[in-house]
Amino acid sequence: MTEESLIKYPCDFPIKIMGKAEQDFTEITLAIVKRHAPDFDETTIEIRSSKGGNYLSITCTIRATSRDQLDALYRALTDHPMISVVL
Repeated sequence: MTEESLIKYPCDFPIKIMGKAEQDFTEITLAIVKRHAPDFDETTIEIRSSKGGNYLSITCTIRATSRDQLDALYRALTDHPMISVVL
């Protein structure tokens, strides 16, 4: 039985990545995103700090081409120890 996707590919797909505001967090996160979405435009990144400045929220809107691509990207992001949450 094949699972039907609710997403029509290709499409613009926002991914929110959160973690502690540590040195190189943004660079490491971008490297993972670019590995799975090489055409990601880094100038479109949105970065927000938490009220206390302890956490960062990064939103990257990629051009998703398949469910396999998204699954691999989510796995890579959630496997990294600096990343706490991926939405």
